[in-house]
Amino acid sequence: MAKFRKRPVVIEAEQFVVWDMKKIPPFITIQGVTFPVTKEATIMIPTLGGQHIASNLDWIIKGVNGELYPCKPDIFEKTYEKVD
Repeated sequence: MAKFRKRPVVIEAEQFVVWDMKKIPPFITIQGVTFPVTKEATIMIPTLGGQHIASNLDWIIKGVNGELYPCKPDIFEKTYEKVD
């Protein structure tokens, strides 16, 4: 089996944060897109693979083709590092 390394690319990401669960906003804008927020503090992200749920503290990543997708905080931390 051949081995491959992921190409280093710089992505844009924003963390979905609901500070006060009792005051969940009806909508939130992430990466310039407005999403409705449910009473469970989740948002539905339309991805190339269908609808995905983003929960409080998940990261919303803008891919290389402008697509959005959610990423759990622990996976994000293992996969990405901040650039200046």
